[in-house]
Amino acid sequence: VQLAESGGGLVQPGGSLRLSCIVSESISNFNVVGWYRQAPGKLRDLVATLTNNGYTNYRDSVKGRFTISGDNAKNTVYLQMNSLKPEDTAVYYCNAYSRGTYHWGQGTQVTVSS
Repeated sequence: VQLAESGGGLVQPGGSLRLSCIVSESISNFNVVGWYRQAPGKLRDLVATLTNNGYTNYRDSVKGRFTISGDNAKNTVYLQMNSLKPEDTAVYYCNAYSRGTYHWGQGTQVTVSS
C-alpha cells in the first residue's frame, strides 16, 4: 500500500490549505483513514479520522476549522484546513488502517507564519 501526501506549504495565520493523500488502492478497503501531525520535538498526534462508514473524529484543537473527507473514485483522502494558526505548524502524515496494519505516507510540511 502506497500513500502520497501533497498540498503542504507556507501560509499566513488565518489562511487555508487543502492536503491531499492519494492511496494506491480503494480507500473503502480500509477501516479508517486519517491525518496525523508531528511538530519538531513532539510526538505524532491524531488530527482527524474518517471511518469506512462515514464517521469522522477530530482532535479538539482543530474542531470547526479542519474537515476530513474522502473520494472513493479518486482513492484520495483530503484535509481542508481553515483559520490556520502558528500552532498548526507540523509535518502532516496520511494514514490508512486495516487488519491490524497501519500504512503511512511520507508526510507534507505545513508552516503557518507571518
